[in-house]
Amino acid sequence: MIHVQDLTVSYGKKQDRVPAVREVSFDVFPGECVGFIGANGAGKSTTLKTLMGFTHADSGVAEVCGHPAGDPEGRRSIGYLPEVALYYPFMKARELLCLYGGLGGMEKNALKAAVPKVLKLVGLAGKENDLLRTFSKGMQQRLGIAQALITEPELLVLDEVSSGLDPLGRYDLRQIILHLKEEGRTIFFSSHELSEVESLCDRVILIDQGRILREVTQAELHEIGRERTLESFFISEVRAGEPREASANG
Repeated sequence: MIHVQDLTVSYGKKQDRVPAVREVSFDVFPGECVGFIGANGAGKSTTLKTLMGFTHADSGVAEVCGHPAGDPEGRRSIGYLPEVALYYPFMKARELLCLYGGLGGMEKNALKAAVPKVLKLVGLAGKENDLLRTFSKGMQQRLGIAQALITEPELLVLDEVSSGLDPLGRYDLRQIILHLKEEGRTIFFSSHELSEVESLCDRVILIDQGRILREVTQAELHEIGRERTLESFFISEVRAGEPREASANG
C-alpha cells in the first residue's frame, strides 16, 4: 500500500536547502497498522506530506496504492488527517463531511447514509447540524477522523492522530482503530502517544534526524515490554544517535 525507497526531501532555496528526510526506505503492506514515531522535527510530517503529494521529494521513490505519491488515482484510495486541520467555523458538521465526501467522488444518496454512520463511529452522533465554531479542539479532531473515513478508504494516513484528545477520546480512538483493523483497513499513523502505538500497531518505524533508525515488529514490541516501556526504548534509541542535528520540519 505504501512503498518508499531512498526518499530525500529538503526545504529552502537551492543554495541553502536543509534536509528534513534523508534516504528513507520502508513499506506498509495491506491490512497492516504501522506506527511512525520520532521526536519533534524528526521528519514524520514531512514524510506523510510527501506521500500525499503536498511536498515534493528531491530524490527517491514514494508510491501509494500502486501510484506515484500525489497521483489522483492513488489519492482516491486514501483517507488523510493532517497534523493541523482547520475547518470553516460557520459550516455544519454534515456540510463538511458532504464536502469531503463529494470531493472523494461519493454520490449524494451514499453521503446521506454515510454521514450519521461515521459521526456515530467517532463519538459525534447527533452533531450533524452543529456549527463547527461550537466544537472543542477534541471534537474537531474527532471530526477530522470522520472526514478521513467518510469515503471508506483502503488506506488511512493519520498525522498525530490523537492530538487534542482527552483520555476518554484517546480510548475511543483506540477502539475506532481496532475496529478498522478488524475490517482489514491499512493504517499508517504518526503519534507521540507511545502507549497508543504499542497497543495498536503490528509494526513501528522509528525516525530521527530524517533517517530511519529502526523498525520494530509486534513480537519485538512484546519482548521489549517485558523489560521496559516503549518510551524508554524510544529514548535510548534516539539518544544513541546523538549529537542531534537541526531539522527543517516535523
